[in-house]
This record gives sequence, C-alpha cells and structure tokens, in this order.
Amino acid sequence: MKQQELLRRLPSVDEVLKSPRGAGWLDAHPKRYVLQAVREVIAFKRMEILAGGTPDVSPDAVATDVELRIERLTAKRLRPVINATGVVIHTNLGRAPLPPDVLRNVVEVARGYSNLEYDLDSGTRGERYDHVRWILREITGAEDALVVNNNAAAVLLCLSTLARGREVVVSRGELIEIGGAFRIPDVMLQSGAVLREVGTTNKTNLGDYEGAVDRERTALLLKIHQSNYRVIGFTEDVPIGELVGLGRREGVPVMFDLGSGCLTDLRPYGIHDEPLVHDVVGAGVDIVTFSGDKLLGGPQAGIIVGRKDLTDRIAAHPLARAVRVDKLTLAALESTLLCHADPEKAKEKIPVLRTLLQGEEAIRRRAKRIMLLLKRSLGDAEVSVEQDESQAGGGALPGVSLPTYVVTLKVRGVSARHIEQSLRRGPVGVIARIKSGRVVFDARTIRDSEVKPLVQAVREAAG
Repeated sequence: MKQQELLRRLPSVDEVLKSPRGAGWLDAHPKRYVLQAVREVIAFKRMEILAGGTPDVSPDAVATDVELRIERLTAKRLRPVINATGVVIHTNLGRAPLPPDVLRNVVEVARGYSNLEYDLDSGTRGERYDHVRWILREITGAEDALVVNNNAAAVLLCLSTLARGREVVVSRGELIEIGGAFRIPDVMLQSGAVLREVGTTNKTNLGDYEGAVDRERTALLLKIHQSNYRVIGFTEDVPIGELVGLGRREGVPVMFDLGSGCLTDLRPYGIHDEPLVHDVVGAGVDIVTFSGDKLLGGPQAGIIVGRKDLTDRIAAHPLARAVRVDKLTLAALESTLLCHADPEKAKEKIPVLRTLLQGEEAIRRRAKRIMLLLKRSLGDAEVSVEQDESQAGGGALPGVSLPTYVVTLKVRGVSARHIEQSLRRGPVGVIARIKSGRVVFDARTIRDSEVKPLVQAVREAAG
C-alpha cells in the first residue's frame, strides 16, 4: 500500500476519541492520559509510515495499541510484588507486611471519619497518641509513649529536645550509619546536640563514660544497639544496666536507640543478641526508641517510650508536629501492638515473625511444591531444591543466618538474567536472585498463596 494511502487512512485524534471504545476510555480513565495515549499511538504510526513501514492503521489495530498505551500510562507505580529473595524484612520491598486484622482496621478507619483527635467520653478535643499510648505502656512497661514517622525522626526529636547545645556521650563503636547513608553523627548535628565520643571502635568500658560525664555539659548518655552490624573478636561494650547506674549517680538521663525494636523473645529460636524492649525499659533506661516496621512487624513508625516527664517535653517540641503520624499509621500500629499482647499468638499472626520463625520442614515442603509445579509448566528446564540461608534484613539481626530451602531454575536457551528481568517487570512482579547462572527462589519469603502466581509468572518469563 502506498505511503499516501496509509497516511490518509490513519484516523485523527478526534475520530478515535469519538468512537465507542474512545468513549469507554474517557469514562474509565483520566482524560489527559487518554489524549496522550491516542496522540502518541497516531504519531508513532505516522513516523513508521514516513520511514517506509507499513503499520496496521485499521480502527481495531489503532484502538488496541491505544488501550495498551493507556494501561501503561495509568498503571500504579506502587504495587505488590512476590518476595522470593529470602530477605524477610526487605527495606526496598516495603519491610513488614501487615496482618489481615491490621489491614481491616486500617480500612475501617480510612473509609470515613474517626476520633483521631476527639475524646468520645468527654466530647472535647483529644490527643492522637492516646490511641497507642495505652497499649505501648502495657507491653513495654514504660511510663509514657509517643509515636513519630520513623526511628530516625524519633532519635532526632529526642536529641533536639533533650540535648540541644549540650553534650551527648556515645561510644565510638556505636556511631552507626543506617539505611540511605544517614549517619548518627549527622542526625546529632542536625539536632543541635554536641557529640562526645568515648572509647574505641571495638572496646568501650564504663570508665570511658565516667571520664566524659560533666553535670554541666552532659545532657544524655546514649547507647545504640548494633541492630544492623556486628563487631566481633576483641570487643567490649558497657551493659545497659551499668550505664543506667552511672546515669543515676551523675543525674544524667540514659537514652537507648534499639533500632529494630523487638517485642518477642527470640532466644528459644537460637537468636540471643536481640534485646527486648520490655527488658530495656525494666533496666531503668529513661528514653528508648525503636522502629515499627522491623521486628515489631507493623507500619513504618518511630516509637519513643520512657519517663513521662521526658516524653512530655519531647511531645511539646515544635519538631514533633513535623514528624507526627497520620490516622492510618496509628490504626495499623494499634492493631499490630494488640497482636503482641499475646506473645504466642503474635508469632502466628504477624507475618514478619511467622516468616522468621517458621520451621525448616514447612519451607522444604513449599520449595518442593514450587519445584514440582515448575517442572510441569516448563519443558526444557532444570529445576531443583537446595539448602541455603535466608536473612532477616531491614537492619535487624545482623550475622544471623536462617536455614532455608530454595528452588533453582535454569532454562535451556534463556539466560537467567532475562528471566529475572522479565519476572520483576511482569504483571505479577517477582523479585528473585541469580546465583551461578541460575534463577533462585527462596521459599521462606514466598507465601503459600503466592505459589501459583509465581509459577505462572515464571512460565511467562521463561517463554
């Protein structure tokens, strides 16, 4: 067909929009994206014709291309994925999945109005933190509690309130960097506090703290839990009880940044280096901060618990409003904390804990099921189940390896890189890893309900 004939048959933007399918697109999608899709498809076909090509310019072909373009333009950027990496608390994949009960409560609170800052008993203005303060007191044993939008904000707010213009004594071995290149010294600088380093990278003793304390200059003794790293070998640090004793003698408050914030005793599962929030509060620490979306298994939040006189000051700081949480976070956090009220049930109800603590046999069975389904779905493929190790991730439980089973896949004629890329870019995003030229799926972090979608996604990616 001649070039001029193809150009003549190419429909105009107005013709496409006035067609029955065009009217349907305008009803279902924002007009700006429909217009953009139509214009881009017509422009592309015109360029193809002028370049000597012979594209299909029939109304059906144009409409089909426009629909595909609309789908891409209006597709949600934030969407669910299947985590097949074996990293349980994966920061890049949203950290902690929320329990079903928590999601239901969030929906109920979000669908209409709520008593966010309204006291239903008195009929007067209420306090938003009261919705979680009561349960945090019960679970941690603290006098009072406050919630902000993440743990870095919690640390910044506490230091800004309690130590601005004065010294904060901290061990050199605890001057950590957290995710996204945020460093404790930088956070301290922004707070206006003066960093006073003591000890060495690997060894700090009580005498180092004692030599640094001055009742006029020292505002806080700060301890930071090694929640995302480990220093091993010739090491020494000061137990929190001894640091609290020094603080009491010198009249200096003690603050402990726990980071991951564990409420569940993990020692029966062979994990011995993760302190419990309740134990830290019970040791007499004045202010404790930790995250909501790591080992606690809830929404992103920074939780502050401790002495009421100090939390009252922290809550009154102007920065507290800038880092406060919304009603959806509070709804999710309260429901998650209620799960922790029964420690045994929490291990089953909270996905992070269930995934971390699940038995090896359950993981092996899931891996075997995935393997069998893949073998049935794929023709020329090598599929096997192997033992491997998972990680907690998310700045929690560093150095702790979790025994797991993985499914490895190699498809003749298709590279592992191609399959991995196709999986994460597909309709059902699957995040896997590559090892020794094979695609690896860790069965620990794949939920039972995700097995069939995973297999279907692999089938499409390998095809």
